Amino acid sequence: MNTHWLKYWLKHRDSCLLAMALFCLLGAILVPTVPIKRNVHTYFLIADVTQSMNAKDVSLNGRTVSRLDYTKHMMHEIVAQLPCHTRLSIGLFAGDAVAALYTPLQVCQHFSAIHETIDHLDWRMAWTGNSQLRESLAITAKLLRQMPEATKAVYFTDGDEAPLLHAFNTRNLRGFQGGDGWFFVGIGSDKGTGIPKLTEDNQMIGYWSNESFAVQPNVAQVTASKSSGRDDSVALADYDRFISKRDGPYLQKLAQEIGAQYIRGDDTYEVLQAIQAHKSPRHEVVPFSIAWILSTLAGLCLLATSIHRDSIRQFRHAFGLYRKQVRARLFARSESVAHDNHFQ
Repeated sequence: MNTHWLKYWLKHRDSCLLAMALFCLLGAILVPTVPIKRNVHTYFLIADVTQSMNAKDVSLNGRTVSRLDYTKHMMHEIVAQLPCHTRLSIGLFAGDAVAALYTPLQVCQHFSAIHETIDHLDWRMAWTGNSQLRESLAITAKLLRQMPEATKAVYFTDGDEAPLLHAFNTRNLRGFQGGDGWFFVGIGSDKGTGIPKLTEDNQMIGYWSNESFAVQPNVAQVTASKSSGRDDSVALADYDRFISKRDGPYLQKLAQEIGAQYIRGDDTYEVLQAIQAHKSPRHEVVPFSIAWILSTLAGLCLLATSIHRDSIRQFRHAFGLYRKQVRARLFARSESVAHDNHFQ
């Protein structure tokens, strides 16, 4: 029986291949799918829009840019490399709170809207002059619990607290729950620079002074959270400037306190790998299209119809002639070199 089918195949080879190609193409037209199980990651990308993020101490494409511009660039790259089924929300951090601009959206379906949101991130969106990262964690946790699905928080911040932390305004995070799957991406340089003071029209009028970040030790935490914590003074000399830098040690300590992870924001690939390496709490069964597999098989069948014994024999003959020509040229060249050496 096997011999009979083999003889029939050899006799009607081209017809069988064309029939297989037609069958595969018809199958591809129906767009068949198979169910597969995959992890679903949902991220809440939080941009620090406080004024310290206006400090220009980060290099991007050979020029120095502000931390906020660098954050926006990194967000763009991360979104562009996420799988289509990933869900994403963009948020803002200022003062002691975080605001979500929308509930998580699927990346590919809302690709343009997400990128446009990132493009329009601006320090003037901040609703207060404070930068109380530690205080914002409780509000972020509450916000994530209101999300329709399990979501991972990714803070893009320099870790600069204003007013400066002391014993009276440092929240005790002992017993904090919900930090698993959170990430703090440190933006800025370790060297530090002054924070530019800008007008509502985004015009620079100077730098924030040291006094702008001072707060009296006896100010109650509630009062401090309601006030800006800064005055309107401008640094009159370089030594008056408040020097801001990426506070990596503080962010790392903060991450350890709540069970989160700290990542240096120097490389987008490292940040992307870190947030994707964390296990996903959600799975879903989705249809996986196999139409491209059937189309590829149809193409291979059509290609196989053009391959015959005669064509294989001609290819071998042509390849043999080519090898002979190459050998003849190499042999002639070696004889020429030997002849020249003999006369020298």
